[in-house]
Amino acid sequence: MRTITTEMDFKEILSMKGRRILGINPPVEDFAFFDLWSKPAGLLYLLERMRINGNEVCLLDCIHEAAVGKRSFGREKIGCEEIEKPPVYSGIKRKYHRFGLSEERVKERLAEIPRPDAVFLTSAMTYWYGGLKWTISILKKELPEVPVILGGTYSKLCPEHAKELGADRIVTGHWIPDTPYPAMDLYDKLPYGVTMTSFGCPLSCSYCASRLLWPEYLRRSALSVLRETDYQVSLGVKDFAFYDDALLLDKEKYFYPLCRELRSRYEDDLSFHTPNGLHVREIDEECAMTLKGAGFRTIRLSLESIDPEIAGAGSGKVAREEYIKAVGHLLDAGYSRNDCETYILLGLPGQDIVSVKDTIDFVHAAGGKPKLAEFSPIPGTPSFEKAAEKLPELRNEPLLQNNSVYSSWISGNISPEELQELKDLARK
Repeated sequence: MRTITTEMDFKEILSMKGRRILGINPPVEDFAFFDLWSKPAGLLYLLERMRINGNEVCLLDCIHEAAVGKRSFGREKIGCEEIEKPPVYSGIKRKYHRFGLSEERVKERLAEIPRPDAVFLTSAMTYWYGGLKWTISILKKELPEVPVILGGTYSKLCPEHAKELGADRIVTGHWIPDTPYPAMDLYDKLPYGVTMTSFGCPLSCSYCASRLLWPEYLRRSALSVLRETDYQVSLGVKDFAFYDDALLLDKEKYFYPLCRELRSRYEDDLSFHTPNGLHVREIDEECAMTLKGAGFRTIRLSLESIDPEIAGAGSGKVAREEYIKAVGHLLDAGYSRNDCETYILLGLPGQDIVSVKDTIDFVHAAGGKPKLAEFSPIPGTPSFEKAAEKLPELRNEPLLQNNSVYSSWISGNISPEELQELKDLARK
């Protein structure tokens, strides 16, 4: 019998009291997956709010619990098993895997956890819905009477598609976390911490979903961030990833005082990382020195392209001379070329491969390290609409939105051989 899925808003969720709630971070089904300080922050904030509201909460993180080794700065190597590729990927000559716990282990964990009254299942990338469907099928067998409530990025961006997976309810609305910190104590051992000084982004890049997920940009108080940091340090954390899309905004009034306080409290005990990329325009001499002095070890820079048209799609947030100056300031502050890893967009609709090569050469010449960021057409963005004009199937099949194969296998924008050439050029 098919489950009839209905929508649910956060007001209804937050009214729950006296329940036992299980939060699940599902496995990822994809060609590749790396732990880039990946924690289900939204789910963890929500679980903490539910606990404050008088509920009992627990967590099953199918990614973290499948760790089989360590990488640098607390990141983990995630175990996986090869699985059959979905038919839409049949022509792609790459192996496909499920990263996370096996079915047997998920069933064992569900048997160990006190029977919940509801399951909160989070979602990330739209093209990772295979792991959600797999998890829901297990839940319906092992906990047949327990409602499954699906939320997160995928359910917001693809609500009609999400209704077909078998969850009882899907959450498509917005909620601003209002708890002191995410429920990180639900992990048996926390490899690293995460924090956000803000939700959303004030810019409107044509390829980014930030405005769709967070319609309003909201800056948290520095006190909230420090309290969140203190709490996770008490759990043994030494590495922190900032999830912000605009960390350096209004840096003199917010970021610099925050860094000074972090350094005062922890001296050299903590390392900080910026996987989402920093706005290059904001990195002057003082900013570079502040980043270095506060303990920011992993720097990611957002350049995207030196092509004027592509740069315009990125809200025009950086110019050539600004990038050259920013890298120079970072090198003078003590960072190495390898530390100045720079995101370069690849595969945007209408993007010329020559412009990608030119941008790679430019980053090398400026003293940075190129890092290719393959385009993913995200529903609701202007770039998605342009891509869907050429490939209408994008609207109905989220698997086609997969950034690791979209440019070189699905869209036909470049060939696999050209992609490899670009990767080799970036590594030179």
